[in-house]
Amino acid sequence: MNDRKTTGFGVPNDIDPHHFVVEIPAVRENPVVVTEHFGLAGGTNGLADTVVRCKLPQDHWNAVRKELERVLNERLKEKKLGTARWKSGKNQVERLLGRELCVLLWAVEAAPKEAIPNAIRNWTGLKPEERWWLFAMAASVTGTSDDVDIGWRKAIRVAMTENPTGEEVGAIRAKNPRRPEDRPTLPLFERVK
Repeated sequence: MNDRKTTGFGVPNDIDPHHFVVEIPAVRENPVVVTEHFGLAGGTNGLADTVVRCKLPQDHWNAVRKELERVLNERLKEKKLGTARWKSGKNQVERLLGRELCVLLWAVEAAPKEAIPNAIRNWTGLKPEERWWLFAMAASVTGTSDDVDIGWRKAIRVAMTENPTGEEVGAIRAKNPRRPEDRPTLPLFERVK
């Protein structure tokens, strides 16, 4: 095990670190709220102390929570850090993992439930750096809980939920072949009789 002490999902056990908090209410009608806490840097140079990044309906949260927990814990194990489980109340998440988490939550916050499995598959297929980039693009202008399904947030939803995976790709390629030899041929000029 690594000598570094952490709490929750990899949050350094330092004085006021930059991290995210996923608050899971006990009352199912209330949304799951994700807040970014800027730690010691918060409140300086025009930076807020906290920003509410997402408010997610609990049924959508329940559809992604297991996969999120699995992926975040895999990443923590790679760094030889302790793992965690989601619980009711406040769950701390390391800042980079929190950014990745937000990308998936933003993808599903306004999506129909049947599209969530596709979003999960597409999200897990991204590298961490790609998730960080998507977070940065969305958070720069549309990064609060009030910015649901606009700008980059909408682009993330469309890319993650509508981008086909698995057998869907095969079906699409069968309809729209990419290789020239698979495309139907048409004569360049029609013969005039």
